[in-house]
Amino acid sequence: MASVRGALAAGASRVEIDVQLCADSVPILMHDGDLRRMCGDPRAVADVPALELAQLRAAEAGRFGARFASERVATLAEFAHEIAGAGAHGYVELKSESIARFGAAAVLAAIEAPLRPLEGRCTLISFDLDILALARTRLPHPVGPVLSRGSELCAPHIAALAPSVLFCDDRKLPAGPLDAPAPLCVYEVSSGARARELAARGVALFETFDVERLARELA
Repeated sequence: MASVRGALAAGASRVEIDVQLCADSVPILMHDGDLRRMCGDPRAVADVPALELAQLRAAEAGRFGARFASERVATLAEFAHEIAGAGAHGYVELKSESIARFGAAAVLAAIEAPLRPLEGRCTLISFDLDILALARTRLPHPVGPVLSRGSELCAPHIAALAPSVLFCDDRKLPAGPLDAPAPLCVYEVSSGARARELAARGVALFETFDVERLARELA
């Protein structure tokens, strides 16, 4: 949770995280399908039960050394509590590895209870458009596709999801004005100059690894 708390402390009012299911279907915060990079454990997230995950540390030692040596693997429930307490908005990305392993219905069932404190303050996002379509019928949260290609911005199958937001990698954006059926969030934007350029083309939101720098350069 250090990164979430750090983003909130730096002034972010919206925080995006990635969710995987562990072996006993507890949703945790994890980008990768395995634990190697974050925890130094080669196992797949889906093969490790929650009690064992609680004993690991999400230190990403290869990048940060011992700086986060005490950081536990966070659960989605802990994230929801943190975001609700801050009055912020959470973007919860449902990862393809868990969807493939457990199925879309099981993933949605697993996140339903942990996300109740964030009703009205949460958007479900994913590259997997099928799970977003299913989520619209089963959960109260709006949805937002993460685009595989910039050319999908105005595609009928994207608009059919009635998205509240669209996410797109900065490197995949098409040239020219960026018309879309919902507010567009571009990741990863690292400078104020780039953010201003994108805003002039129609981008509404920016995802960044350096909230403090972006806020300072846009002030």
